[in-house]
Amino acid sequence: MYLGIAVIVGLFAGWLIFGASTEDSMSTTVSSNNEDSHEHSNESSAQMWTCSMHPQIMQVEPGDCPICGMELIPVESSADGLAMNEIKMTKNAMALANIRTTIVGNTLENEDNMISLSGKIKMNEEENAIQASYFDGRIEKLNVNFEGQELKKGQLLATIYAPNLVAAQQELITAASLKESQPLLYNAVRNKLKLWKLTESQINTIEESGKVRENFPIYATVSGTVSEKMTSEGDYVKQGQPIVKVSNLNSVWAEFDAYENQIPQFKTGQKIKVVTNAYPNKEFDATISFIDPVLNTQTRTLTIRATLKNKNGEFKPGMFVKGKIQAKSRDTSEQLTVPASAVMWTGERSLVYIKTNRNEPVFEMREVTLGNRNGDIFVVASGLQNGDEIVTNGTFTVDAAAQLQGKNSMMNQGTGKQEALVSMSDMKMTFPEAFENSFQGVLTSYLQMKDAFVASNTKNVSAFSKEASQKLQAIKTGNLRKMERTHFSKINEMFKAISKSDNLENQREHFVVLNENMVPIAMNIKNISSKIFIQKCPMANNNNGAFWISSDKEIRNPYYGAQMMTCGSVIDSL
Repeated sequence: MYLGIAVIVGLFAGWLIFGASTEDSMSTTVSSNNEDSHEHSNESSAQMWTCSMHPQIMQVEPGDCPICGMELIPVESSADGLAMNEIKMTKNAMALANIRTTIVGNTLENEDNMISLSGKIKMNEEENAIQASYFDGRIEKLNVNFEGQELKKGQLLATIYAPNLVAAQQELITAASLKESQPLLYNAVRNKLKLWKLTESQINTIEESGKVRENFPIYATVSGTVSEKMTSEGDYVKQGQPIVKVSNLNSVWAEFDAYENQIPQFKTGQKIKVVTNAYPNKEFDATISFIDPVLNTQTRTLTIRATLKNKNGEFKPGMFVKGKIQAKSRDTSEQLTVPASAVMWTGERSLVYIKTNRNEPVFEMREVTLGNRNGDIFVVASGLQNGDEIVTNGTFTVDAAAQLQGKNSMMNQGTGKQEALVSMSDMKMTFPEAFENSFQGVLTSYLQMKDAFVASNTKNVSAFSKEASQKLQAIKTGNLRKMERTHFSKINEMFKAISKSDNLENQREHFVVLNENMVPIAMNIKNISSKIFIQKCPMANNNNGAFWISSDKEIRNPYYGAQMMTCGSVIDSL
């Protein structure tokens, strides 16, 4: 009876506890399903479509890419419509990388208008001297034990056993006994010893004693600090071979690195103030004594040298120093400045990352032209405007993100092919009327060759290329200028290379170079018999873009053929 009652009570309690939670769970599940369905419906309504090869294409409906004709794919729900070279970072990534931005503003130049340079103390090479051996021999004793040792003029430097010197001493003793009868021989022997840097006193001692000295001393001829020990005891040395290198540190050089854009600010004889960490509260006055005429192509800097007096030994070679020099007076108007931490310098380009959306972490690389550097501030000559927001901390992290996403970055420079076409149009060429008429025949064969490329017909490509080359060789070029002849010669070279090749990919590589020379000439022909179009594929030539000439406005891609027939756009028409 007790067991039965316990079972009934337990079942009733279980129903009270778990039955209610099950109902709550079911209601929660229904609610969750409703919320999910609501969220997905919102996603569906905001779904965007893009091209996997051209991410700048953003459409609200599926379809084909207007550039290459490929089927559009759905954009991830977290993606936003970005420009071609814009990147977006998450707030979490921004926090982890400690990325900070600053709004660019106009600031007045520093009142002192000083340019700051970084440099290093070096030995004054004009004060260096080499102590060499004046005769062949073996070093028996070397009195210089370590680099940095002080050496005084007249100090015993080394003791050398010299067989030639032993023989010369014996000659002197013999000639001394014959100096009355053979004075010329006697004087010749004495002069021989003088050439070996023996003093009159040493020669007289040998002559008076009549004894040959086997180990001969070498004395220092200059005072200074031993900067390099070049021999050791027991070494055999030749006449003229260095024993030690001695530097006089009473004066030293301060060598600074100046940027390429700072070169006009410096001239020989200009005053410069030098500061070192060893004496941070003391400034030393110096004068620019040398400006390197050759620019370092690796660092894009040149060396500015100043000579410093160092009688008290305050400057040690290897010390880091800073130089401050008065800049030439310039316009005192407001200038745009940015922190040095914002600039990435490749040697050829100066780059910053600008925030294109004030409310979202969206960035784009921008190339700028820099002026002078004053401490940790760069003057910006062009590329930015007042009010632009740029990355000042974590710039390289943003650049790495851009590189991983295949966008323009420090290491992945933009192609600039649109600018290339502009430069082509700026090439002003003049041709005689006879040349223009003959060249249009070449253009006809070129267009046939282009159609063969579209059809991926290697045999026809070679045939029409050979035909174009033959027509080209018949044209007289004697009246052309050097620039026109250069393009003409390159075109002929490419036509020959295409005609001799039986590999379609190799032919298309030559076709890229051919068009780079063909298009400028076509753009300068005044009277073209029929309308032609300059067209461009941004994906050809390893995504660097490439041009071609077509008689049809419709895009028929010669670089990819049937693979991507409609990839490209019309750039110009003639």
